[in-house]
Amino acid sequence: MLATVGCAPPKSRLDVAGLQSRRASTSWGEAPQATVSYLRSAGAAEVQVVWVHGTPGDAQGWSDYVLEPVPGTVSVALDRPGFGQSEPQGPVTSLERQADAVVALFPPAPQRVVVVGHSLGGAVAALVAARNPQRVRALVLLAASLDPAQEVIHPMQYVGRAWPIANLLPRALRNANEELMALKPELLALQALLPLITSPTIIVHGTRDDLVPFANVAYMQSHLRAASCVKTVVLQGQNHFLPWNSETTVREAVVWAATQGTTVAAPCN
Repeated sequence: MLATVGCAPPKSRLDVAGLQSRRASTSWGEAPQATVSYLRSAGAAEVQVVWVHGTPGDAQGWSDYVLEPVPGTVSVALDRPGFGQSEPQGPVTSLERQADAVVALFPPAPQRVVVVGHSLGGAVAALVAARNPQRVRALVLLAASLDPAQEVIHPMQYVGRAWPIANLLPRALRNANEELMALKPELLALQALLPLITSPTIIVHGTRDDLVPFANVAYMQSHLRAASCVKTVVLQGQNHFLPWNSETTVREAVVWAATQGTTVAAPCN
């Protein structure tokens, strides 16, 4: 219930018809392939920004960033596998498979992208950057969940998995519960790959995040040692829902990320 209320963003400035006009889909993964649905901003730009939502969630949570992308960029926001209009209907708890769906939205090589991940989407984004260092211009981690030590399964999650409760839950909550229950071992596997991330990285986290503890920041700082630059933005008193309550800061982080690798790159600190 907390996730449903908390992860519901403010009403988009685009109506349903407007959102659908920006929607497209493509296939991802090995045979049998599934479909990933996404929203794309109008026009074209040199830098593509891929927005990866948490759990639960969908592309519509990023709709205002799609409607008004950061200048000089084009926004692509996906429904992660298991959510929104993307396949499959059931949960996809593998971070590796989730990352495959994100990479399916990359433009042709050698164009590099900015990858933005919120919450569990931050872990997906980090894996994308670890596996595709030459394709990721910069990584933006918003209230990202990467520290396996912070993952604790609440007893009620087992209740939510049991029949008939699971059958009564909406698909998004049912799949989110399965993702969260499988997350700790997935993060332990990701830990070994974090030193492969060389892309400039910006961490944005609130000090009053009750869903993804602020302790994740120290973990990320200590495990992203190979990144060419790690910049940290601490939001005092802010909670987990940064994409919607700290939009200005999020946009500034993307501006910073989009300039990396250029002659006008913003400073690391």
